[in-house]
Amino acid sequence: MTVATSPSPARRIALLNVKYSPNLGDGLLSECLEAELARTFQTIAPGTEVFSIDLAGRRAYPAIAPSRRAAMIGLLEALPAALRSLATRSALTVLVHLRLRRHVRARLAGCDAVVLGGGNLLTDADLNFPMKIAGALQQAARLRLPVAVYGVGANRQWSATGKRLFGRALQSAKLAYAAVRDSRSQSAWRDLLVPQGVRPAALSGDPGLLASCHFPRPPLPFDAPLAGLCVTAPMALRYHATGPEAGTAADARPALDAWYGTAARALVEAGFRVALFTNGSPEDRDYLAAMGPAWILAAKGPVTMTNPFANPAEMIRFIAGCQLIVAHRMHACIAAHSFAIPTIGLRWDVKLDSFFALAGRGTFIADTASLQGPALTALARKAVAEGVDRAALEELITSTRSDIARMAAALARAMQPPSGPPVKEAA
Repeated sequence: MTVATSPSPARRIALLNVKYSPNLGDGLLSECLEAELARTFQTIAPGTEVFSIDLAGRRAYPAIAPSRRAAMIGLLEALPAALRSLATRSALTVLVHLRLRRHVRARLAGCDAVVLGGGNLLTDADLNFPMKIAGALQQAARLRLPVAVYGVGANRQWSATGKRLFGRALQSAKLAYAAVRDSRSQSAWRDLLVPQGVRPAALSGDPGLLASCHFPRPPLPFDAPLAGLCVTAPMALRYHATGPEAGTAADARPALDAWYGTAARALVEAGFRVALFTNGSPEDRDYLAAMGPAWILAAKGPVTMTNPFANPAEMIRFIAGCQLIVAHRMHACIAAHSFAIPTIGLRWDVKLDSFFALAGRGTFIADTASLQGPALTALARKAVAEGVDRAALEELITSTRSDIARMAAALARAMQPPSGPPVKEAA
């Protein structure tokens, strides 16, 4: 006699991330994690809904329009350290208490689990992520929802307050699984969070490595090969760079201004058509708009500027149509690598070094000072001639899918009906 069994009920899983950041690399990895987690759960609980909750309270990709972000960063940099800390903490306190908690609480209604990831979330630039993540995880703890951390980056440059906020938030969470995206992040987690009672973190693949699994590849061009030169504003490099490479990343503005024009010319000399593009951050778009025409003149060849991308799909369509990507921005490199497109990384932050080491492309990352003219031309030709190790890439993609499956299995084991009323939220 066969006993019929009912399928597991469909689940709702919320991802905490910055999906709708103007930097479309964040949206790319969020969409990849959403799609892969939903695919994985089809064998566990068919019909499971996976969606993102943006930690800044955004609900859609921002319109391409002028932004005050660059001016705000410039103002913060000009403030004395103590005044900068006070200003940012006051603004974040208002955001978390008056907007973010309510936004997260409403979006978590009817959810079964929460995933924090991926992206460079365990970082502390003026307490931005410590306060937002602590506020969001407090809502998950209040509802007794199991939490997983997946594919995040972590550095060590945390303030005492940031370290305390991260530690309390993760120690108080019903943490069913934890994995970070590279060994540097794993050692930072071990040294800064485990002593506070947080479980150790495993290693996992970045969700962006699955771009080729969840986005179509466009037809390749029939004319000369295309190199995408990703433009990043000096201000962004200076503000966000971490680790020992931070000093070399924060190139003086005149040096970087000159370098992009030289780089475009070097890529033309290597036989490419060149397209200047950005990942979408407003300061990068403004920098390209201001300097792009001069770089095109300096290149003396087939160089164009792309229109801003409205969403990750548009960015991927462009990247996947290139034969080479040169970039500071990590997820421009990760997306290209997923499609087996050779990449040259421009050193500025340890996270980029970590990815190039993981991908086995350590010889293709350098700081801009060492990639002047002929050096970049030679490296571009070498990158295309060698191509990408397809077997190693397939192994990386397969292992990333397995990492997400392990996280999904841990969440499935932890998802149980709540045993009591929600915990009363602290004032």
